[in-house]
Amino acid sequence: MSTEDRRKFLKAGTIAAAAGLAGKAVAHEGDADLDLPNDPDAPPPVGKPSAQPDIPAGSNAEAVIDGFSRFKPSRGNDPESDYYLGKKMPGFRPASAGPAPFEAPDLDKLPWKMVNGAKEFHLVPQAVPREFLPGYFIDVYGYNGSMPGPTIEVNQGDRVRIVVTNELPEDTFLHWHGFELPVQYDGAATLTQNPIKPGGTMVYEFDVHEEGTFFYHSHVAMQEAFGQVGWFIVHPKKVFDPPVDRDFGLIFQNFHVDPTQTVSDSWAMDWNWHTINGRSGPLTTPLVCKHGERVRVRLLNFAPMQHHPIHLHGHTYWETGHEGARTPSSAWVPRNVSLVGVAQATNFEFIANNPGDWIFHCHMVHHMMNHMVRQVGPRIRKQSNVDRYLDDTSTRPAVDFTQSGRGWDTPGYPQKMQGMERTMAQMEMLWNRREVKGMRANYPMAVKGLMTVLRVLPDDLYRLVMESDEPVDKGAVFAEIVRRFGDPERYEPAPKMMGMDGSMGM
Repeated sequence: MSTEDRRKFLKAGTIAAAAGLAGKAVAHEGDADLDLPNDPDAPPPVGKPSAQPDIPAGSNAEAVIDGFSRFKPSRGNDPESDYYLGKKMPGFRPASAGPAPFEAPDLDKLPWKMVNGAKEFHLVPQAVPREFLPGYFIDVYGYNGSMPGPTIEVNQGDRVRIVVTNELPEDTFLHWHGFELPVQYDGAATLTQNPIKPGGTMVYEFDVHEEGTFFYHSHVAMQEAFGQVGWFIVHPKKVFDPPVDRDFGLIFQNFHVDPTQTVSDSWAMDWNWHTINGRSGPLTTPLVCKHGERVRVRLLNFAPMQHHPIHLHGHTYWETGHEGARTPSSAWVPRNVSLVGVAQATNFEFIANNPGDWIFHCHMVHHMMNHMVRQVGPRIRKQSNVDRYLDDTSTRPAVDFTQSGRGWDTPGYPQKMQGMERTMAQMEMLWNRREVKGMRANYPMAVKGLMTVLRVLPDDLYRLVMESDEPVDKGAVFAEIVRRFGDPERYEPAPKMMGMDGSMGM
């Protein structure tokens, strides 16, 4: 089959015609080299290469409304339309199915049981180690063994009882951020309650009349800077219109950790470790959704003092709410970058109509890197090699004052961050997560600090990645998306990565 034939439109079909998808003929096992001519060794096709974007059985969703396509990047016919940029295009999930389950990657949900008419939760403030990156455990404060703490998820109208038992060595308080509740349960330090002493317990109980994106946190400032926060999600009695298929939550935080320490300096005025749900990129777990779904992302900035301009690649979203409440649709704003201030939450909604692996990150340059510190001596963390510092302890190492080479030809060179090498075991920790199956082999080099990835996968590839145990080669899913939706003739293979054992192929 010729390259030209691959570029012809898909044969007329209800969905293909409505979506206006530029189609290419499917790739077969025998002609992968034709589809990806720049890489004869490209991974063979995976999933169902002949699959076309389609509406799931049983869904009343439409492929195109007023010129906006849920399966193809598009704008729509009229900026005044309710469907321009997918503004009110519903997902596949009907409102009758109830709210989409909330997912906060790398965080658990706090279990509850019904006791005397209330949903009873048990929350334990405590010191915890958190693995920000493979092998890098940082000492912080959290709840129930986690930082951030586990998610509290309830429904509008519920009565909740939260039993807080303090395992910290100091007093603490719990504030339920944004809730309109009886004043003695507000948790505003000694203004409204006595401290919860070490080993002590306090019970908070109130009715939840609100709905939306909330969170809980310590009301001791330094404990906040030390990581004490968690989601408190309240689903509405009436499902938000339009209903979404995915509901994700991301908590952005900053810490200051000196190069010879594992303890965050909560008094610092600058920050060098950056986490999303307690992980730094590339250990942040991708958000994975299906092609054509409506997605909500709730993003909370719980940095001590730095705001975050958040940018999503490949899509235009609508800001549909904040930590106060859902915004009336007439005031929704279409964006691809939003500035989220300290202690603020912003809700983004969009139709995932552009398949691929899309980075989702803070755009502050220092927040797109990990552990930004000047190395002044050997690290004291385990597995650190200090041999080069012990080679000559009697005199300081010689200094080369030669002013030649590329570093002198170009002022400011180099600006690429150095270090952060990983062992094979650490690389395996990154790759052993289901959510990264089939991504390019060098993806960990691109995802750092306050970065994560939104993966938009056709239904068959979603099932391959998220619902099957079938092994998938690195880059195979990416290559398959290029075959179906990209420009196969200009596909670029990822360079082979040198492993710590000298092997190639990572």
